[in-house]
Amino acid sequence: MTPATTTKRTLSTAEERREAVLEAGMDVFADRGFLGTPTSDVAKAAGISQAYLFRLFPTKAELAVAVAQRSNERIYEAFAAAAARAKAQGAETLVVMGQAYGELLADRRMLMIQIHQHAAAASMPEIAELSRRSFGELFALVQRESGASDEQVHAFFATGMLLNVMASIGATDEDGHWASVLRVC
Repeated sequence: MTPATTTKRTLSTAEERREAVLEAGMDVFADRGFLGTPTSDVAKAAGISQAYLFRLFPTKAELAVAVAQRSNERIYEAFAAAAARAKAQGAETLVVMGQAYGELLADRRMLMIQIHQHAAAASMPEIAELSRRSFGELFALVQRESGASDEQVHAFFATGMLLNVMASIGATDEDGHWASVLRVC
């Protein structure tokens, strides 16, 4: 009699599952928002039980904060990489950072996570705190790397917020002069 063949299955670590939940959360929350999405939808998208999701993230608020943090980290990393590219190329740092932000806005998931994060901040103190901290860190990065004045950094962020609105409503040049002017400010 031959010994039975056993297949050793490699189980995912909690950290790998956590990553899967964050990626699934990015997708699901982008579609329905932080407030309107049941955690069961995130668990299903991640391929885990809702009970296991709550072992990884004990509350919906903790999950929402982790997903928003992931999005904010990607923005920070994109700006830092853009600043490094600008310096290496001898280009204007704010311009290259602005181009990097435009690329981020082309990713509908990233755009929608930002929009939903701002909306959730009005009723979720944890999201509001994260948003304030993340904006502060991003402001410091932009000012430090660009050497721009407070007024220039203000204009940079104001333009970014306007671009968020224009991207979220799908404004294109075909919508008229107003859209073409506001999209390129």
